[in-house]
Amino acid sequence: METFPKELLRNRIAELATEGIYIGTSSWKYEGWLGLIYSPEKYLRYFKGSPPKLQKERFQRTCLAEYAQTFKTVCLDAGFYQFPTAKLLDGYFSQVPSDFRMSIKVTEDITVKKFPNLPRYGKRAGQLNEHFLDVDLFVASFLTPLVPYREQIGTLFFEFSQFRADDWERGRQFVAYLDDFLHKLPKGWDYSVEIRNESFLHPRYFEALSLNRVAHTLNSWTQMPPVDEQMAIVGIETADFCSARFLLKPGRSYNQAVEAFSPYTEIKEPNREARLSLSKLLSRSALGKARRRYIYVNNRLEGCAPWTIVAALEVALAEDSVPKQG
Repeated sequence: METFPKELLRNRIAELATEGIYIGTSSWKYEGWLGLIYSPEKYLRYFKGSPPKLQKERFQRTCLAEYAQTFKTVCLDAGFYQFPTAKLLDGYFSQVPSDFRMSIKVTEDITVKKFPNLPRYGKRAGQLNEHFLDVDLFVASFLTPLVPYREQIGTLFFEFSQFRADDWERGRQFVAYLDDFLHKLPKGWDYSVEIRNESFLHPRYFEALSLNRVAHTLNSWTQMPPVDEQMAIVGIETADFCSARFLLKPGRSYNQAVEAFSPYTEIKEPNREARLSLSKLLSRSALGKARRRYIYVNNRLEGCAPWTIVAALEVALAEDSVPKQG
C-alpha cells in the first residue's frame, strides 16, 4: 500500500492556511486513520501472544491534538446534536494551537423545523420544533459559550435537513423566515447556510444571504447538484468568505456510503468531479471574492478523507493552479 505523505500534507496545509484557505475533515475520531494521521503506538496497548488493543477512550479524548499537527481546521459535527458547553469546548481547544480554526455545526434544536420520527428524539419525535430559528436560544445556548474562543472559530454551519413538501407551501416562505433570522444575528461571525433542497437554490435565497453577508455552503450531497454546478450559479458569492462540505456523491445515500467505505482506511471510489471542484477552491480559481475559505471533506465521499485531500492537492499542483512551495 502507498505510504501516506503526512509530512508533505502538513507543509501544504500550513502554507494554504497562511493564505486564508483552511481545508480539513468532517470530524476526526476515526480509527481507520491509525497509521495515516495517527500514530498507532500512542493509542494501542500491546500484549504477548495476542493482537494489540485500541484504548478507545484515550483515542477519542486526545487524538485531536495529533490531528492538529497535520491539519489547521476541522468541522465539529457533534455540535449538531448538543449545545456546546464550556467543558466540551475547553477539552477541544486546549488540544489545538492558536492558529487552528474549528468550524461548528449549529445544534439541530435551532435548525430542525419538525423532529424526525426517530427514537433518539423521544417525545419530540414527529413534533414541530417550537425553537426553530429561535435567535435568543441560539445566542444564549450556542453562541455565548463560543465567545472565549472566538479567534479560533472558523464558520458556523446552519445545516437544514431536506424539507418535505408539507413543510413549506413555497420555498420563499423558508427564505423569509431565514432572512429574518439572519438579520437578527450578532455580527462579526462567519455564518454559513447549508440547504439540501435543490429547488431552494433560487435568486431570493441568494439575495437573503447576500444582504446578511452569510455564505451558501457548497455541499456535495445525495440530492443536491454537484459542487461545480453550484459554483457556477449566478449570485453564489454572497459573502467575503466561502464554505464547502464534500459529504456524499450525488445520488448516494448516507447508509450506502457507510456500508461501502467503512472503516475509512483508503480510497474505495475516486470521485474526479469532486476533486476538480476541491482543486478550484484550493487554488482560488473560482469564487474570487472569497478571502477566507473553509473546506471540509467527509470519509463518505470516496472512502478516506485524508487521502481525498491529498489527491485534490495533487490535482491542483498538476494544473499549476497552486504554486509549488519553494
